[in-house]
Amino acid sequence: MERLQSVNPERIEWCCEDRDVSLADLAADTNIALPTLEKTMAGEPGVTFGQLRRIAEYFGRGVLFFLEQGPATAELVHTPQFRTLANQKIGLSPKLKSLIERVEKSREIYLTLQEDLQEDAAPRFAPPQLPRDVVRAAAAIRRWLGLGPENDFTSYRAALQAKGILVFRSNGYNGKWQIPKDSPVLGFALYDDRCPVIVVRKERFETRQSFTLMHELGHLVLHRASSIDDAADFHSNEGHEREANMFAGHLLVPAEFLLEINDQRRPRGVEEYDGWLRPQSEKWTVSTEVILRRLLDSGRLTADKYNEYRAWRDRQVYAEDGQGNRQYRHREPVHIFGDGYVRTVLDSLSGKRITLARASTYLDNLKISDLHQLERFYARI
Repeated sequence: MERLQSVNPERIEWCCEDRDVSLADLAADTNIALPTLEKTMAGEPGVTFGQLRRIAEYFGRGVLFFLEQGPATAELVHTPQFRTLANQKIGLSPKLKSLIERVEKSREIYLTLQEDLQEDAAPRFAPPQLPRDVVRAAAAIRRWLGLGPENDFTSYRAALQAKGILVFRSNGYNGKWQIPKDSPVLGFALYDDRCPVIVVRKERFETRQSFTLMHELGHLVLHRASSIDDAADFHSNEGHEREANMFAGHLLVPAEFLLEINDQRRPRGVEEYDGWLRPQSEKWTVSTEVILRRLLDSGRLTADKYNEYRAWRDRQVYAEDGQGNRQYRHREPVHIFGDGYVRTVLDSLSGKRITLARASTYLDNLKISDLHQLERFYARI
């Protein structure tokens, strides 16, 4: 195999620094001999084209990126939204950075396919003008979304997608669409005035996913900004995080919902609060804590009881829910990307605007047999 002489070693070095990986890590992860990489970094013929392609895929770049002359800079390589997230959370892991860039690329794919399909009716993100008061803003957005009295994560997601917001959910099993298990990040949002994206971490309880979704929506409609959030942000009482938390709580549990809760039936022990509030929790797909926080804010629950419940809940140990069920592999793109994205890819495939191979790439590298099964699944619904 011919060894390439025109590889730009500065760009490989920049990517390693950007992803916080060493040359030895790159060699191990791409299955390329370290001496081969060292020759390339010294400006000598080292890697083959196939090996350079593996390096490009590893960093989420095109091969030409490493053949072009000149240095790489964050301003040229990363979008403003990406840089916003990186500045908010210093020390993002290489896998999480790759995920953020992958999300951005998927949004561009979606918009390009929509244009090719000439989907004039495709929803565009155009939230109403909101009052400064967060509670009133939450009520306005709830009306804008057209939410009914009963919801689950799927219906919340569909409501946002109908308003031009892509909603992705990470995988539960290890893979390129998983938020790393050792990362505290629960979700992030990439603002765009045409088509913003919210990414929600898949969790054991859908109630937590619902709050993450609406918290990130709060950043989009209140602050018109990209954001990335971990568990600490969801309990913050300062600045934009406080506003996003308040927004999510009031959107998910408006004041009139609290009328359904009978304070006379409140158990004495906080360990029984989950059972007490289970009907409302299941109806609205929100956690017991969210409801208790709303009761606290409305003066119907003391801070001592709220904090006692939180302390009790934090002591509970829940079994891991496994690595994800691959039995219905063909449906996984729907869980990851949402219905609107998947339908757009399938419509493009049906209209012969993209190939089977390209559709597979856009849908989490589905095998062709699984892709056909996904088509049959959509034909039945």
